Amino acid sequence: MVSASTLPEQSLLHNRLQPDDFLDCYRTTTTLGVEEAAQRAMAFPGWARGLLRLRNLIVAPLGLKTAHAEQDNIGPFPITERNEHELILGFDDTHLDFRISILVKDQQAYGATWVRRHNRLGRIYLAAIMPFHKAIMRSAVKAMSDER
Repeated sequence: MVSASTLPEQSLLHNRLQPDDFLDCYRTTTTLGVEEAAQRAMAFPGWARGLLRLRNLIVAPLGLKTAHAEQDNIGPFPITERNEHELILGFDDTHLDFRISILVKDQQAYGATWVRRHNRLGRIYLAAIMPFHKAIMRSAVKAMSDER
């Protein structure tokens, strides 16, 4: 079962959070470690991969980032921070910065997204993708569950 949650205080994302930032979080129970949980979460189902491909086609002419060939990726996103219980994935772009946290502690797995919008395009973009974002993140957190 996946439910909306508050982000645990020990999350590395709390170091970034400012009043106008977007943050959402979902959780489930798991017996996985953080690495395996993150691998499962970022192995998006076909419908989500299709949406990401469509997104890349739409935003490429706008000069927004579409691909990340980093060596230390999980799924399509580079790892930017890590500790024993958490991996932070994401990147900065001209319209917004975003990070995804995969945090596993005390048999709870959390998937959280933090976004800092830089301009009007960032605000429009976040509003446009929000329904898809919620569906993808709920699916990602469900993939970390023992009940999947």
